[in-house]
Amino acid sequence: MKFALMSLMLNTPNAITGETFTTQQKFQNVLKQAVLAEELGFEAYGVGERHTAPFLASSPPVVLTAIAARTSRIRLLTTVTVLSVLDPVRVAEDYATLDHLSGGRIELIIGKGNDASHYPLFGITEEEQWESLAERYALLKRLWNEENVSWQGRYRSQLDNVTTQPRPYQKSIPVWHGSASSTFSTELAAKYGEPLYSSNTIHRQSKYKELIDHYRERLAFYGHDPSKAVVGSGAGGSIYLAKTTEEAIKRFRPYYDAFHGRLKAPHDRSPFKDLEDNIENGPILVGSPERVIEKILNYHSVFGNQVLSISVDGLTEAEQREQAEFFATEVAPVLRREIPSTVWENEPLAPHKDSITVQAG
Repeated sequence: MKFALMSLMLNTPNAITGETFTTQQKFQNVLKQAVLAEELGFEAYGVGERHTAPFLASSPPVVLTAIAARTSRIRLLTTVTVLSVLDPVRVAEDYATLDHLSGGRIELIIGKGNDASHYPLFGITEEEQWESLAERYALLKRLWNEENVSWQGRYRSQLDNVTTQPRPYQKSIPVWHGSASSTFSTELAAKYGEPLYSSNTIHRQSKYKELIDHYRERLAFYGHDPSKAVVGSGAGGSIYLAKTTEEAIKRFRPYYDAFHGRLKAPHDRSPFKDLEDNIENGPILVGSPERVIEKILNYHSVFGNQVLSISVDGLTEAEQREQAEFFATEVAPVLRREIPSTVWENEPLAPHKDSITVQAG
């Protein structure tokens, strides 16, 4: 199994200390997380996209470019790119640029996002989200794979003979399809034969299993080999490790209570009655290393995922480092041995080292 550390750049008061990062401090915090993730051997670091407070993740390509400048190996993910509201021309340009600046380390996870408040900002309705996503992705693929593209659709102005610049550095920028709640996302992933990333955040395992099963079924329908399906998964949005499960629960409970107290939207409401219920029956990873490993193995047996993403946002900076290090040293090595992964087997492309000769005048 391979691992990604990720951030949605949520900036709220710490549930224990009451302290809040300034905007500048939160940006610096995310950069530190990414550097630490590379140092600890995580294979990827992801930045989400949200367009309203208390999130600061409105511009993932800019943040990921800053991370690219501070790292050399780790892959850079978007978790997720809210393509349902974005101009595919702008997306093609921004991420092809980042592809070059990172030396071919960028991979997109696309989706419609989990915050309906962004739709009025970008001029579409919530009812249009899936049609918009499908149309915009079809155009994005053409812009990256073709030159002199002519196109006409519903969600942006007509294009005539357009070749976006720069062209991507990678032969093909990898794209995953984020899946949280609907078979529309799994259908789109299957149609293109591309990897699926299950959010696995709020609901019971069975809900996400149904979506992943649908993805594999539809892969076969579209002529792709379901046995070669590539699936990634989130992990309940939170992780907290301690030497014993009892200690982990005690230390994490204030964070859990504060986070779930902020959830107001119907689709964000947890089906679990409390933290213990979530630990026992939900996706959250809280407990001893042995307990967390057992749970991840259980989810893998159902999902068949080769990649797992975790987040340490919301904790103090000291706890963020503690938890990332604990996971990297006590959990990840066991799972890398237990679960084979064909994802990210090769190192990212190295930047071209073209020499430039400057003649003296």
